[in-house]
Amino acid sequence: MADQKAVKNLIAMMEFPTEGVFSKVLAKGEASNHTLMCMARGTDISEHTSTREGVVTILKGKGTFVLNGEKICMEPGVFIYMPKDAPHSLSADEDTGFLLSLFGK
Repeated sequence: MADQKAVKNLIAMMEFPTEGVFSKVLAKGEASNHTLMCMARGTDISEHTSTREGVVTILKGKGTFVLNGEKICMEPGVFIYMPKDAPHSLSADEDTGFLLSLFGK
């Protein structure tokens, strides 16, 4: 079960692995799930879909997010809305941290 504290410092919580992805569920509700994701430099997440709509907010690093075939530059401050069932993939050029929020059931 996720720690349900109302306030969290996402920057302080980031942990970058030497390779791959580190994830930590921050809060989970009946119709939402919020996860801090930290991708090591050089990591790729191949194309996939989600049955839920989602939002990705980039907190640190740089990389490429491909949504429905459109390349989006991931850098701090970028907000990406993903409709449900939208094909997407990610690649990290640097250690890259982001908040992933999924909505719906």
